[in-house]
Amino acid sequence: MKYTLFVVAALSALALSACNNRPAEVAAPAPAPVIVTVPGPAGPTGATGMPGTMGHDGARGEQAKQGQEGVDTIVVVPAPDPHR
Repeated sequence: MKYTLFVVAALSALALSACNNRPAEVAAPAPAPVIVTVPGPAGPTGATGMPGTMGHDGARGEQAKQGQEGVDTIVVVPAPDPHR
């Protein structure tokens, strides 16, 4: 038992030290600069457009139907949350 603990500790140290040997990172070259053309100043304002008109009212929906009078309607009220 005494030797088993020593072997496990030695293997753990060996395994953890192997994780620390990473290759050096290679720096990537800088990307080439991108040339972007900048637009010039804004031109003169255009003529004013025509005024808007009122839109269409749309189609009428279907007329609602009268509901039935229920005799077997059950209303379930949830229990209030208990205060802590």
